[in-house]
Amino acid sequence: MTLKKKLVVSTLAVSMAAVAVAGLPLSSKGLAAQFGIVGTASAATSVDFASLKERATKLYSTLTDADKQTLRDFRTELQGLSREQLEKDFAPVLAQLELSDGQKSTLFDFYLEVVSSIYTPDLSAVTDILKSPNYEAYQALLKEIGKQAGVTDLSVEEVYSFIFGSNGVEQKLINLLKGKSETDLIDLIAHPNSELANKVKGIVLDSTIGSANYSLRASLAELKITKEMISATKNNVESTLKNEKAAALVLAKAYYNAYLKTSTPITDPSTPGSGSGSITTPPVLTVDQKLAAAATYDVSKLVQVVDGKATVKLVDTDTINALANLAAAAKAAGKEGTALTLTLNLGTITAPTVEVPLSKAIVEAAKTNGIANIAVTFNGVTVTIPVSQFSTAIALTVTTAKPEVVTSVTKLKLASDVYEFALSVNGVATSTFKQPITIKLPLKNTDGLDKELLSVAKLVYGSLQFQGGVLDGEFIVEPRDTFSSYAVLENKVNFTDIASVQAWAGKQIQVVAAKGAIEGVGEGKFAPKSNVTRAEFAKMLIRALNLENNSAVQSFSDVSSTAWYAPYVAVAAEKGIITGRSAAKFDPNATITRAEMATMISRAVKSINPAATTNVTAISQFSDAAKISASLRDGVAFAADHNLVIGNAGKFNPNDTATRAEAAVIIYRTINFK
Repeated sequence: MTLKKKLVVSTLAVSMAAVAVAGLPLSSKGLAAQFGIVGTASAATSVDFASLKERATKLYSTLTDADKQTLRDFRTELQGLSREQLEKDFAPVLAQLELSDGQKSTLFDFYLEVVSSIYTPDLSAVTDILKSPNYEAYQALLKEIGKQAGVTDLSVEEVYSFIFGSNGVEQKLINLLKGKSETDLIDLIAHPNSELANKVKGIVLDSTIGSANYSLRASLAELKITKEMISATKNNVESTLKNEKAAALVLAKAYYNAYLKTSTPITDPSTPGSGSGSITTPPVLTVDQKLAAAATYDVSKLVQVVDGKATVKLVDTDTINALANLAAAAKAAGKEGTALTLTLNLGTITAPTVEVPLSKAIVEAAKTNGIANIAVTFNGVTVTIPVSQFSTAIALTVTTAKPEVVTSVTKLKLASDVYEFALSVNGVATSTFKQPITIKLPLKNTDGLDKELLSVAKLVYGSLQFQGGVLDGEFIVEPRDTFSSYAVLENKVNFTDIASVQAWAGKQIQVVAAKGAIEGVGEGKFAPKSNVTRAEFAKMLIRALNLENNSAVQSFSDVSSTAWYAPYVAVAAEKGIITGRSAAKFDPNATITRAEMATMISRAVKSINPAATTNVTAISQFSDAAKISASLRDGVAFAADHNLVIGNAGKFNPNDTATRAEAAVIIYRTINFK
């Protein structure tokens, strides 16, 4: 093999990783695949992987959840490529080079690992290459090829420096595209032979390869790697990867928002024009941005799949370090003592069952560092676990079940996958929790559905119990104090006796009923003009705001522990939402007054939104404000100020009883409180 031919072996080694990554917004397979370029290496340099992490944080923080999922979908597709498929796709170029089978295997592993890391939009999976079990093999391959080619500095770090260095492809393209519109970038992807696209090609083709000072353009010509061979390789890869275009558009959006629409340079101001090849330094992150970055720990490379079950093999020391880093970031941001959550990001999982074991050491470290929750996220699903209730090892298991599990028992329309949640504590299955575990489920197939009527449903002995849930974009969030099978459905509930209140309460009744917060009285009737008891309203409020907790206790002598309303009264009493008519009695069957209802709502909302404020003068608008009991005035003021309860003809009528229709309207407003 001639020196020049050996040199391009090293070029390929870098190209299949570096150039695929260096695509910026131009292609999810990089400049090589998009414009017909194999790749380059560059001069020796040191790499600051911490800076790479900050850069990735800045880049991916501009994306929506849907955008991130698009990248993860592409990553999953890429990682699914077989050795045979890769060899087939790259055959036109590989035929011109001399690589052993072992070198090819290592090279393809390197390619998949590096490129996949770029499509893990959570902090900086790009830095995880340093922790790869194959890292030494990659280094050895690159060192040996570089040695044969006379390039002494070829290494994993060199790959990243070529992309992200101050004279790297990324910085050159950012400078070229600065000030271009997002439409320009999209057009660039669609028209690879445009004038701007040709400028981009020139940047890469004229880059030099290591100390040989040999341009890519020249090395390709010497080795008789023709434009047709490169074009064929490009077409092969594009045909294989179906999600390439969508991912390319997402990256275009990310780079535009992060770098291109501003004039702020991202090079390190301490080394202006040095040309040393040092790594690009993004703008300094604020303490809040650093806190946000520390709140997510990418564990996607720790996922192992065996027989359809994906298990996360957490390393205690690394996870404990992540917890400590989050605590430190919170302290630096002045948010020490707040309810911190460390999110373990598993990435995209194709296995139907996912298990996440958390050792006792991890659980205790979370509590020691003041971390309130450990969350697990994958495929859009997020499960947030309050860890203070546990003192030993726990394991979360989530199984994506077949739709028939739910569709076989209802004709209501599914708006999500069906999930089975389970938790074991020290190896023992546990289905109820002292502190609710929050599930966040991604919605799907919602076209034509009324999103206000979407509700999380629990499957219990072949029937559905609707639990409610709060919409968050294309997700629904619901805290659960029990685990079972759950899914999101459009729950249309119709009543035959609400025509008289349809104009002002019809939609509100339907929505609150869909959430399972209020029920009919039987035979399709709602009884909109009937009064509401204190016990009934306690249940409505606790169900509507997802505050259920089976471990709550109360001490009212007139509330039997077996009464249907007992658990709701217990939660409301525990949270200070209600007080008794006396120290010992709740008076559950008494009708609730408007002032009592306003106060309960206010206390409930404040328990969830402690920062919400009260304008105490809000009750002065009512001519009968003097009739409001002193103990209820603050609650009425809050409810009136936030339009949760409104007056009538200038009066509040604090001692009037509320009807079921009025209660439904007020609960509806409370659900939608911002």
